[in-house]
Amino acid sequence: MTRITKWAFHNKAAIGLIVALVLVFGVVSYLSMPKEFLPSIDQPQVTVTVFDQGMDTQTMSDQVTSPIEQAMATLKGKTDVLSTTSAGVSSVQIGFDASTSMKDAKAEVQDAFSNVTLPTGAEKPYVAQLNTSMIPVADVALTFPSAVTQDQLKTVKSDILPLFQGIPGVAMASLYGEKTNQVLIQLNKTKLAQLHIPVQALTGILQGKNLTTSIGDQTIDNQITSLQVVGKIDTIQSLEDSYVVPGVQLKDVATVQVASNDQLLTRVNGKDALVLIITKGANANAVTVGEKIQQMVTQVNSKFGPTIQSTVAFATSDQVVNAVNSMTREVLLGALFATIVILLFLRSLRITLVTAVSIPLSLGLTLFLLNRSGITLNILTLGAIAVAVGRLVDDSIVVIENIYRKSQIDGIQNTTMIEATREVAAAITSSTLTTVAVFLPMGLVQGSLRQMLLPFALSVAYSLLSSLLVALAVVPIMSAGLLKKLKPQPHRRPERYIRFLTWSLNHKWVPLLTAVVIFVGSVGAYVSLPKAALDTSNSSIVQVTLIYPSNTPFEKVKTNTIALDTFMSQQSGPKTLITMLGSSTQDAKFGKVQPPTEASFTIVMKTGANADTFIKAVQGQKVNYPGADLSVSTGSFMGGGTAQTIDLFGKDPQTLQTAAKQVMDAVQGIDGVQKVTSNVSDTKPMYQIVVNPEKANPQDISMALSSMLNPIPIGSMKLQGNDTPVLIASTTDVQSATELSTLDVATKTGVVTLGSVATVQKLDTPATILRKNGNLFVQVSMSIDPKKLSVITKDVQQKTTALHLPSGVTLNLGGASSDQASQFGDLFKTMLASIGLVYLIMVITFKKLRTPLAILFTLPLAAVGAILGLMVTRTPIDVSAMIGALMLIGVVVTNAIVLLDRVKQNEETMTIRESLIEGAATRVRPILMTAVATVFAMLPLLFGNQEAGSLVSKSLAVVVIGGLTIATLLTLVMIPVMYELMHFRLSRKQRRGLV
Repeated sequence: MTRITKWAFHNKAAIGLIVALVLVFGVVSYLSMPKEFLPSIDQPQVTVTVFDQGMDTQTMSDQVTSPIEQAMATLKGKTDVLSTTSAGVSSVQIGFDASTSMKDAKAEVQDAFSNVTLPTGAEKPYVAQLNTSMIPVADVALTFPSAVTQDQLKTVKSDILPLFQGIPGVAMASLYGEKTNQVLIQLNKTKLAQLHIPVQALTGILQGKNLTTSIGDQTIDNQITSLQVVGKIDTIQSLEDSYVVPGVQLKDVATVQVASNDQLLTRVNGKDALVLIITKGANANAVTVGEKIQQMVTQVNSKFGPTIQSTVAFATSDQVVNAVNSMTREVLLGALFATIVILLFLRSLRITLVTAVSIPLSLGLTLFLLNRSGITLNILTLGAIAVAVGRLVDDSIVVIENIYRKSQIDGIQNTTMIEATREVAAAITSSTLTTVAVFLPMGLVQGSLRQMLLPFALSVAYSLLSSLLVALAVVPIMSAGLLKKLKPQPHRRPERYIRFLTWSLNHKWVPLLTAVVIFVGSVGAYVSLPKAALDTSNSSIVQVTLIYPSNTPFEKVKTNTIALDTFMSQQSGPKTLITMLGSSTQDAKFGKVQPPTEASFTIVMKTGANADTFIKAVQGQKVNYPGADLSVSTGSFMGGGTAQTIDLFGKDPQTLQTAAKQVMDAVQGIDGVQKVTSNVSDTKPMYQIVVNPEKANPQDISMALSSMLNPIPIGSMKLQGNDTPVLIASTTDVQSATELSTLDVATKTGVVTLGSVATVQKLDTPATILRKNGNLFVQVSMSIDPKKLSVITKDVQQKTTALHLPSGVTLNLGGASSDQASQFGDLFKTMLASIGLVYLIMVITFKKLRTPLAILFTLPLAAVGAILGLMVTRTPIDVSAMIGALMLIGVVVTNAIVLLDRVKQNEETMTIRESLIEGAATRVRPILMTAVATVFAMLPLLFGNQEAGSLVSKSLAVVVIGGLTIATLLTLVMIPVMYELMHFRLSRKQRRGLV
């Protein structure tokens, strides 16, 4: 490493040019790097969604869900198959192991699904594989003076939608809230009877009339000419003029009308609306795309307003700007605090300037390397830099402090600079490589956590390696230039510290026993500390849901949804209110389908608005919606809150339902559990018609009732350029079970009443059927406080263990607690691998096995400080805290390496005791400076506002600050004690003069 320093002194002009280029490339990289909230993270599952309106839950399960489950049985990398079936909707989630390529997995699912035969009325299936890049960059609301007309919808689809789709950087712009049209034929049964025309005669009215067919080529007028037969039914009038039978047109026996799907409601800020959901390309800059979307909104308003008014209802680009600005501010504050620490220790502006230069140079090179690696600027990369900023000056501090100390003895000259750098080069190189090595085993972490940690790890590694190069090449040259006229003050030995260290070396059992007691106590404290999930909530976003039982009429749900929407619109806090009721095909594209009796409200609060006040106001409205479940919580566009699940497996549905009620009663009321639901707590009435096979054929009865009670699809037609289904409206309206029994049905013996050949039974069936890997199960879900995850998990385990469940029912705890256990397990493996790599690097550095063992003794000391910090601040342990502990492995050994490197140099001319005392006295100042600089650089993270879902949070700062503080103070005593203890015989002989 000395060669780098010598080369720099012989090529000062080149070093100056490189410094300038690094700064320029750093600024250019910062401006050109794509900015987004999170890096691209795959969700390891593929969701298949199928709609078949009018089909009940059980039939949907048998005819749609089961065939899909069977088709997915042979997929590679599949871990489990979870299906959710409700009336008219089937959703099958296929989970994959972390090593599976999700792009290939989605293609395999689509291939497997191609062999599945679905019922005639089923819509085209939607296959979705979610990724964080699919998080919409903006939701653009299109509002209208009144209900959306067909002409307005046509304008939106043909004129406005393409404008947003054409914005550079936009990957997809989808229209949400469009009500699909259908053509309904209302039959006049009296006229049909008079003309003796059966209903079946109308089912073929479109057959062969709405097509384009090529006849081939013929020679006509001495030219080869193509012949084509064209039939068009593209207006309501042309359909009405169609002949049912010779001499009788459709309009003679029926009325034809266009009806829209009224099972969908979309409102923005209290007005009926359509919403454009816009996602950006993988390499596009979220901030730039957001700005262009805002510009396009202005253009649309000037061209189509006031008939069609567009507004940006919600933009994640705003969140990105806030996150980038917040993290950038914390990086700059951390750099400022670290610089102030250096100034207070060395009391020289020139020396402080030399050290502080390492921060912008290291950051510039880091940004350039990240940009060349294809990594975006997001809360993880910026968070990593914010964490590393205090460490960026450590190498430079050690170099400049040694230069300053030697200058106090030998004077300021180039040879002094080179020699001073040589003395510490091995130490800072080893300490930097150990910190970088901590992040190499990230490959052991599985799933989405790995995709989150990789950009984080690379950012830390790039920044630390950059700081090492700056310390070896730039700092010595700057020192030679800026310190020429500096008159160093005489070096003062830390006499008090030397006396205390000497006493500790003479009474080793005192510090050793103290350290053991403290460590054992900290281990006990760790076990008792609460473990939390990563909190993704954000007080600027509020989520509200209004859920009615599945048997509630849609009109009632719609009326009350509008009432709640109106109330919230009148409050002062909301900036944007988006209301959605019902599901559309757009939901299926994102793998999310909600029941028609569930309304969701997303509220973006105004800057400075009090979210708690708004939440309390909405909660106070519960009394106005009896029978409904109204829930309010802070939310996040990353999706939902923290959920704990309990899965119950068994073969008998009734037994499972009984067990689910026992579990729900047991966990209700646990502190931190906010809401408890299950998929069988909501039931839907079903009339089961049991046909006597001796009196009638069940299939004939089924077909007869279906034709009477359900619309009959007879084809489609082009209406205003869109494919529109044509249906014969149901001819019978049944209001009670009695009317159902009196319906006339045709049998082999003639026309009879349904009640004479079948029994009508009313059953309460689950509104939703869940299966896991083909086995029926019930899921109890709990919305919980993420900060109390481990405490709640323990309470839930105690409550459920004490239950006497019905025979044949098994229970499995999953959800957030399962995810946390997996993540913590992966991180513990990573820590063990990191410790192994750190030890290997130190063995290579010191060329001995015992010396690195003494250094590793700092790790339990760091654990003491980390746990103490968590206890004092009452911060629960989450993934962020574990990342902080991982960082500590590399950071705390730095001080010990710097100390023992000096000791090993001294041993060439001194005894072990003399080497320890002189080395500790010489390195105490740089050790304290680097530790205090790192701690102060962490303060902005400790007291700042963390972004939702970020790995860099208060808990990480608490762990690093607490662990580094205690480890540094104890290192100055315990490392010399442990080192001499490992060389006890030799040291004792040296003190007795035997060696």
